[in-house]
Amino acid sequence: MKLLVTRLLPPVTQQQLESQSVEIIQWKQETVMPRHQLLKQIKGVDGLLCLLTDKIDTELLDAAGPQLKVIATMSVGYDHIDVPAVLSRHIHLGYTPDVLTDATADLTLLLLLAAARRLKEGIHAAENGSWGDWKPTWLCGSQFTGKTVGIVGLGRIGQAVVRRIRAFGAENIIYTGRTRQSTDIAKYVTMDTLLQQSDFICICCALTSETQHLFDYAAFKKMKKSVVLVNSARGGIIQQDDLVRALKENLLGAVGLDVTTPEPLPPSHPLYTFPNCLILPHMGSATMETREKMATMALQNALAGLHNKPLLFPVKS
Repeated sequence: MKLLVTRLLPPVTQQQLESQSVEIIQWKQETVMPRHQLLKQIKGVDGLLCLLTDKIDTELLDAAGPQLKVIATMSVGYDHIDVPAVLSRHIHLGYTPDVLTDATADLTLLLLLAAARRLKEGIHAAENGSWGDWKPTWLCGSQFTGKTVGIVGLGRIGQAVVRRIRAFGAENIIYTGRTRQSTDIAKYVTMDTLLQQSDFICICCALTSETQHLFDYAAFKKMKKSVVLVNSARGGIIQQDDLVRALKENLLGAVGLDVTTPEPLPPSHPLYTFPNCLILPHMGSATMETREKMATMALQNALAGLHNKPLLFPVKS
């Protein structure tokens, strides 16, 4: 049996991979496996362990051949995979759910604090020599105490963010989403109400056809001009050209992004020019504990599929 792995795995899981009694074909460079190499190497393999940077579509499935049994992605999201095309060919599909909740919630709170407290400007001031005499209002940001925090998407990550924010004194936490949750940790409101009332907004929802460009110019116009907006979900939820326009027009207080469109975001992109826009390179799950667990789960899925066993973490639809 042959297993194609599109990237080097974290060290503990890499050792587990190399100890398996299957033929391993692996892209061992610290870069995305080039598409032409992926299409070439997938031919004739029985299993694929991929990342969210690998597009899994009909072209790739055709190149693989009918013997392909399993695709295991080392990710919680799977919008890079044509799920109906995979499942229609009776290929097992696995992912890594419930693994990055804490790491992503930590990073979301970090972005909120950093954007609200003008961390980007503070670092630049310390590094470029503009840190001078103390001034009463210099680099003053905002704090959570007594403020309204809006959560868009109260799933596992959204709920974990709420638990963390409460420790900082936020008194009114509201949320909106596809469904109303049976919970007392936050109050359900409409999207418009959330946009109008929130001092802080955290985007924690999945990217779907309904949430694509959910945050556009019309949405930004409804927000408080002091709002702090953070996105740790998917870049496509924000219409980035509209975000640039909103920042130019001073419609938002501060923005923190861990996700963008595209990724990586080119250094020449205008979003980098705004002192109140903090951008991170998609670090939400970037702890060694989380990445090792994700890799191990993906490997377990791949091996189960290769040996005709039920996947531990299957995508069902």
